[in-house]
Amino acid sequence: MIKNPRVLPLLSGMILCATSCTSDDPSNKSEEKPAEKEFPEWYYAGGELGTSYILTSAALEQPTKSVEQTGFLASFKRGEQLFEKNFVSNADGIRRGLGPTYIRSSCMHCHPGYGHGKSVPAGPFNTTDPGNGCLLVVYNPATQGYVNWLAGMPQGHATAPFEAPLDESKVIVSWHEFTDHWGNRFDDGETYSLRYPEVEMPRDAVYAYRRGILTAEQMGDYEVKLESTIGIYGTGLLDAIADEDLLEQYRKEESDGYMKNGLNPSVFANGTWTGQYVSKEASSDGKKYPLRYTYALSRGPLQDAAGANAFWNITNVSRSDRRYHYKDAGGFYALAASKDPSVQAGFPTYISEVDPDRKHTEWFTGDAESNILAYLNSTTLDAEASDQNYIDLMVWHRGLAVPAVRDIDNPEVAKGKELFERIGCAYCHRPSWTTGSDEIRDPAQFFNSSGERQLPRYPNQKIWPYTDMIQHKLMMINDIRNGWCRTTPLWGRGLHSLVTGSPYLDRLHDCRARTTMEAIMWHGTSQQSDAYETVVNFRALSKEERDAIITFLDAI
Repeated sequence: MIKNPRVLPLLSGMILCATSCTSDDPSNKSEEKPAEKEFPEWYYAGGELGTSYILTSAALEQPTKSVEQTGFLASFKRGEQLFEKNFVSNADGIRRGLGPTYIRSSCMHCHPGYGHGKSVPAGPFNTTDPGNGCLLVVYNPATQGYVNWLAGMPQGHATAPFEAPLDESKVIVSWHEFTDHWGNRFDDGETYSLRYPEVEMPRDAVYAYRRGILTAEQMGDYEVKLESTIGIYGTGLLDAIADEDLLEQYRKEESDGYMKNGLNPSVFANGTWTGQYVSKEASSDGKKYPLRYTYALSRGPLQDAAGANAFWNITNVSRSDRRYHYKDAGGFYALAASKDPSVQAGFPTYISEVDPDRKHTEWFTGDAESNILAYLNSTTLDAEASDQNYIDLMVWHRGLAVPAVRDIDNPEVAKGKELFERIGCAYCHRPSWTTGSDEIRDPAQFFNSSGERQLPRYPNQKIWPYTDMIQHKLMMINDIRNGWCRTTPLWGRGLHSLVTGSPYLDRLHDCRARTTMEAIMWHGTSQQSDAYETVVNFRALSKEERDAIITFLDAI
């Protein structure tokens, strides 16, 4: 924890600014701090070890002090390149192994500027746009479970001779205006606009259906929604929050009973966990861990969470601990591809490049259909990404800093913070946590706290993410799947337009909110929302007070 933090910037921040800023870019400005001035504790969003001071378009790309002090910087920079640059379908060389089906060709496609994705325009869903960080969520509305005939994150691309499991050009996004029960108007006359997306996906957008392998009956009823990628900076700091402190927060909120929808019973009930994370990998330690990542709280420790998973499934690049392809659970795609004459015709050339030494004899029999099935369903693929690649990527992932609070000398920022807490926003958007001892835990047993597979650590840091790490319900029209959504950390979100080039701030899970005001008002569009009373309190403020809260939110 920082006590009486002084104004002098970290030497690392000064060096990085000097090397990354260019004089012809007016947005490239480092934080100006008056000499001999003390800043409040909450200015240092990532604590002593996790705060950066760069306010350029590269604000979310900076390494933490822990990275620089413990010898991880070279690995961090290599991981940065793995994140930013495209993977290719070559069978050899750097960043090889893209496909045979994939979601994006690089991580940067989903996380422009290292943040979350930009909102998707109306029309065909197009993931060749590097700023489209949204994914399609295809699920059964009766069970709320993902369908088994597409991968959990549907793949809209493939390398020849394969065809993509999903034809994105047939998936249409539309935007609709929404008027709340206040008429999108405050009592003092100020107005605001609200909009939300809908997605239409016909059955014939699915390759296995077009090939006659998947029937309409097997597809059943399904719905499709947009879900934006999350910010990846600062996730190492969130990982350092102790499990016992998460448990205490859950128990507090259950005991308080303030949330009209309670807590998600599939995660927590009667003072204890009802759902925890257990790795499904062959190397799993079999232990249970509290859920802490993704909107759906589907992942536990960062070392086996969304980023670790994405380094495999987004590009379908295999590695030593993931020697299989990411695909649909029902096996429909593999069967359809195996029976496709065009795939059969091109497969011999494709597979001879993948396995020139014919080590996998099951891919080279006289039966094209069985060869394709054996390849797509293989669990003994050769690793295309090296172990060092994976280590570098995770050093980078766990090593991303959080920008310090901007405009800290503006009295409206401090005023907005006080009002934010007074009207109840800070209950779910809990301002600060103090991290624990931060022992590296990996349910898949690849990383550790000692030895050659270590990662940056953040013990005993007071951080300011503005999240309780718990799911709540806002009950919005066309809401997130199953309605439960983890409280989004607010740190750094005000920089979204700067780092991505988006004209909007693109807030909320599907980027429906173009401004911070819209995001706030979406919290109160239903009287059944857990945040409804807080929005009523926000509406009771004067325009100057409402503006101060927005100034604060955009500054943190």
